Amino acid sequence: MPAPAADRPALVTLDVWGVAPRAVPAALARMALDRPLLARAPGARFARLLGTGDGRSFTVRDADPLHWAVLVAWDSLAHAAAFESSRTVRAWRGLSRERLRAELEPLTSRGRWGGREPFGGEDLRGARAHTGPVASITRARLRPLRAASFWRAVPPVSADLRRVPGLRCALGVGEAPLGYQGTFSVWESTEALRGFAHRGAAHVDVMDRTPAEGWYAEELFARFAVRSLTGTLDGRVP
Repeated sequence: MPAPAADRPALVTLDVWGVAPRAVPAALARMALDRPLLARAPGARFARLLGTGDGRSFTVRDADPLHWAVLVAWDSLAHAAAFESSRTVRAWRGLSRERLRAELEPLTSRGRWGGREPFGGEDLRGARAHTGPVASITRARLRPLRAASFWRAVPPVSADLRRVPGLRCALGVGEAPLGYQGTFSVWESTEALRGFAHRGAAHVDVMDRTPAEGWYAEELFARFAVRSLTGTLDGRVP
């Protein structure tokens, strides 16, 4: 892996932990307990604990209490490796029945998350040069008065997404049940991701409407090279 740009993390990891129904209360507790632990984790420049969902409407009915995610941007590969023996990872291993781990190298990122640029800025030249699987992370904070209009626009996009060639996996992620919407998806190639983003009719319609509708108080789109994807999601290897 080449040395990252000064404003970029060396590695971004996303762990999705799958738990049995009986372990849901313990998973909810971890979402509170791990917050201060992640804030103090050596080398973690940005970290979020995320709930997940199927992303079909981005409302409460999408929520999946059996899967929880930990997203971290790391200063170095050594810090990411050391985190594997942390209290947080040990606890999730003890209560989970599956884990999907994505190790990602930032390619390009546009926008902000909580007022920050956690994955560096845009590097279209570097992104174009990449070949191989890519991942996408999107995140938006909705304007409360615009949320209902946004939710009505989502189902056609979600339906199109699940029919697109080259998609390996996709899920909704968020910091709260409502108002903080995000997605994580893995694609066979940049071309497959670009085909959905710029040629899918429903998605193009949402992109065209976004400036006029003013749905978002804050938004971010980031693309990553997939350096490693291990484990399972819903019992399936992506």
